[in-house]
Amino acid sequence: MADSDDRSQILERLQEKGGLRPGVSREIARETGVPEADVFGAGSFFHLLNEPATKIRVCTGLSCRMAGAEALLAQAKASGLPASSCECLAACDRPVAVLRDRVTLPEVTCEDIAAADGDWTQVTASAVEDELAWLGAIYPPESQPDTCAVNLAGNHDFSGAALRKAAEMGADAVVEEIRSSGLQGRGGAGFPAGFKWGAVQGEEATPKYVVLNADEGEPATFKDREVMMRRPDRVIEGLAIAARTVGADIIYLYLRGEFQGPWRALEDAIARFDAAGLIDGLEFHLHAGHGAYICGEETALLEALEGKRGMPRLKPPFPTQHGLWGKPTLVHNVETIACVPAIIQQGAQWFSDLGRTGPGSKLYCISGHVARPGTYELPLGISLDELVDAAGGYVGELKSFSPGGASSGFLPASERGRALDFKALGAVGSMLGSAGVVVLNDTTDIVAATRAQLEFFRAESCGQCAPCRIGTRFQERALDRLLDATADGKSNVREQIEEIAWEMNEGSICGLGQVAALPLTSALRWFPEEFGT
Repeated sequence: MADSDDRSQILERLQEKGGLRPGVSREIARETGVPEADVFGAGSFFHLLNEPATKIRVCTGLSCRMAGAEALLAQAKASGLPASSCECLAACDRPVAVLRDRVTLPEVTCEDIAAADGDWTQVTASAVEDELAWLGAIYPPESQPDTCAVNLAGNHDFSGAALRKAAEMGADAVVEEIRSSGLQGRGGAGFPAGFKWGAVQGEEATPKYVVLNADEGEPATFKDREVMMRRPDRVIEGLAIAARTVGADIIYLYLRGEFQGPWRALEDAIARFDAAGLIDGLEFHLHAGHGAYICGEETALLEALEGKRGMPRLKPPFPTQHGLWGKPTLVHNVETIACVPAIIQQGAQWFSDLGRTGPGSKLYCISGHVARPGTYELPLGISLDELVDAAGGYVGELKSFSPGGASSGFLPASERGRALDFKALGAVGSMLGSAGVVVLNDTTDIVAATRAQLEFFRAESCGQCAPCRIGTRFQERALDRLLDATADGKSNVREQIEEIAWEMNEGSICGLGQVAALPLTSALRWFPEEFGT
């Protein structure tokens, strides 16, 4: 019988052997003792493993579609390139993004494809030679250390000042500082970070784990990519502080498989901290994801780390009590953990005061019809107009926007002054989520934009629970029925859409199913005329 260590290596071994090719699952089963059915079952769940022959993937997320992704994909296929579509590649600031094996190339054009003449190795993107040099965000002049918790514009700091101060404060004081700061999870849920730290610290079971959720897959979101490449020092120092505070010795960093540059940046940061003797006694393990949006959900991520299909767990119990391999586990998003060193150094009140309608500064990603797409660190609670000002202004007349990726649906231009925070957006049926803002001008076809988001959720549903598995497909088909229905029939279709949306929200195991209908229901609410209703 295979032990947990053997099982956890299944996905890495599949990657090393080129994916789920014929005979590979049997080969790995012999090597590990894990049943072949389990090997095949785990590997078949992940896009980057179950399609080994697909070497070229063109992002057809909303921002890339707006930049011509569908035409590029069609030309790539016509040119004989073995290309297929894929979901968001976390490169929305530089569309169209294309994945070559596991390396993301930004700003690929139809001219690049034509110049390749069927030879993929000739396709380049704006002469990007080194992904570590691909730092596309532009920051406002006021981006300074005294107003930014993460400070993407700052230099790498491997001095370990926050680590040393945390050691002097003691674990209880550190937990209280995080709690008093009001730091909320920056991955989408907005859950109080201090509560998690206290819960894991209070558990007696050992070993304990800290896990970094860097599986950034929410469409229109690319801030974590920027944090890991620009400030890997903040990430590693924050993880070390968290681990020592809650009593964990082992840290896993789960990065989406396409993040080659961030992987190298984090490796270098770990080596620098280690050489300085700042992380003695801590084990850091980098783990590559294999293409599954659902693994951004913390329990699905834990399942994948254990070598299983990335399906969310029922809760309770929560990871703080029963996490990785059944042990207490602290799971945090990249941006959340990167705020920790500044909170320890500057104090809880300093961090809290950075925000306008809530605690802290916030990394906002913005793409679509703006002059300078990128990642901007601004006070939590700024408006869309203020964010767009930082990004160089609108391109065209504003029609709609998504404030938090596909999960937040659409809002009309009339909501442009609303605070981009957790509470204010929730009041109009939307959400801040990961703060992946997409700006849509008056040339945008809202129906087409809605379809793109529905296709994403249908493709990325893990299929575990019926409300999500069936509901995501229903909503996509319902859009077609709505567009084809006579005037009398449209009201009936709309009633069905709302009823199924309620069932998805109430009955789905995880957040994907709970928000998957929002692109359609929000578009119908704010833009009924686009659907003929």
